[in-house]
Amino acid sequence: MSKDYLFDEKFELNLPKLKGTVSQGFDLSRLSWLKVGGPAQFLFQPEDENDLASFLGNLPEEIPTFVIGACSNLIIRDGGIPGVVIRLGSSFSNVKFGEKTITIGAACLDSKVAQISAKNGIDLSFLRTIPGKIGGAVAMNAGCHGSYISDYFVNLKVVMRDGSRAFLNLKDLHFKYRSSAIPAGAVITEITLRSYKDFQKNIERKMSEFLAYREKHQPVKELSCGSTFRNPLGRSSTGSKTDNDHSLKAWKLIDMVGLRGARIGGARISDKHPNFMINTGDATAKNLEDLGSLVIKKVREKMGIELVWEIKRVGCHAQDLY
Repeated sequence: MSKDYLFDEKFELNLPKLKGTVSQGFDLSRLSWLKVGGPAQFLFQPEDENDLASFLGNLPEEIPTFVIGACSNLIIRDGGIPGVVIRLGSSFSNVKFGEKTITIGAACLDSKVAQISAKNGIDLSFLRTIPGKIGGAVAMNAGCHGSYISDYFVNLKVVMRDGSRAFLNLKDLHFKYRSSAIPAGAVITEITLRSYKDFQKNIERKMSEFLAYREKHQPVKELSCGSTFRNPLGRSSTGSKTDNDHSLKAWKLIDMVGLRGARIGGARISDKHPNFMINTGDATAKNLEDLGSLVIKKVREKMGIELVWEIKRVGCHAQDLY
């Protein structure tokens, strides 16, 4: 896609009639967890899976697509996202319980999955404090308190970029620490996880403890996407014996190089937890990304370690459009 094409208000998609909605120039800061970011050239919100498959099957292959959920792990750059941004709505949030599994629509919030499961005597308590939606949680192999999505994963359903549908199982996903092998352009619509039973009161007690821990140690009342950088070493939950040392934490490295509380514009490193980056109210995406780059640079120079972003940065820088 050339720069002349980006955000051309005269450009039309010219697709067959859809049941969902297509919005041009939609302000993504309205959806951003961090309240930053430019527009989507087009935002498509499908009515159902058939609508999504028809849309993708008829969308010219040269037009890029990007899927968003709760935007809880994204910095959307100030220039916005070219092509089509896809966002699944409430029709993709159903939860169905099987004998030994639970099948969840990709747009269901992680916290809701944990709470509904607890009421049915199923322990997915680790999801209670993970922000975002279950589709994104699978894509990044989200986890906390010693549990990861890949520990429970059975399979998922996707609509591929060409509009075809497929089921992918554990061996297809190649789960690693904070990553998976979701095919490029595929949209996750449904996930099936193993269900492990316990008494409801036990599960709810665990969730309360997790919430209390988060409240004590993390800036939960601030505009933040959670952990900004991956731990240099972290349990991948795939059985790797070479990736299981948690003695080296990203927050500790950031603190050691003196960047607790550092700021650029409206972006600040949290005083409460140095691996959390905060929008204090008037940050731009560039402020946040520049502050993250500063952290990487200082840790590299002083500690000899290269931190890796956990938060995705997507879209165009504002200056790239001119």
